[in-house]
Amino acid sequence: MKPSAFDLGGRRALVTGASGGLGLHFAEVLAQAGAEVVLAARRLETLVVQVERLRNQGLRAHAVALDVTQADSVSAAVARAEALTGGVVDVLVNNAGVSGQHFFLQVDEAEWDTVVDTNLKGAYLVARAVARRLVDRATPGSIIHIASILGLRVSGSVAPYCASKAGLIHLTKAMALELARHRIRVNALAPGYIETEFNREFFESEAAKKLIARIPFRRLGHLRELDGPLLLLASDAGSYMSGGVLEVDGGHLCSTL
Repeated sequence: MKPSAFDLGGRRALVTGASGGLGLHFAEVLAQAGAEVVLAARRLETLVVQVERLRNQGLRAHAVALDVTQADSVSAAVARAEALTGGVVDVLVNNAGVSGQHFFLQVDEAEWDTVVDTNLKGAYLVARAVARRLVDRATPGSIIHIASILGLRVSGSVAPYCASKAGLIHLTKAMALELARHRIRVNALAPGYIETEFNREFFESEAAKKLIARIPFRRLGHLRELDGPLLLLASDAGSYMSGGVLEVDGGHLCSTL
């Protein structure tokens, strides 16, 4: 396959939860591949700093405020993204998410709502807004939901997260079925345990070291190891892929029970 199949020149990408971690990394990867990228998160002041950093690298980047749990905020952010880039968003990375931190019997309704509303309802709201505009303009596109291996298997103390990511994977397949006629591809990327600045301290603990020992690769994943799968789903290199779930987990899902 020609390397140019992964090129995103001329594409307009929106990345949610882009103030740091995976979302910020995804935005930078897409921009380096040629896309004009819009970083979205609730804290606009954080995004502005990152956008300036990307622009200093010669990349095209913008920032919009977005609360994925609020339909009005989603509509305004997607419209703003179109205004900033001068066209319809045709690559969406639905990355915004939260995890929760209690065992099931201690999960109160507020925590459940926060996790599920952000991870599942938020993905639905943003994807719907973007897909409607693509359909109205008869424009093909790619929607990428950032799921998790915990949507396929489970771990303790994160029941709402597991439920929301499992729902997100099934939503991916349902959307892929319905949107194929409009030339809109919908896939999910399911990372395993990836080291970021947010979890680095935790993964130095003894409990985390035991977890890492159960990964067949015996190590955490690196952010750069998500680049290829992300670009495959975003670009024409994955033009016949829809409804799929790409697992990037060092073989973790293959580990014995």
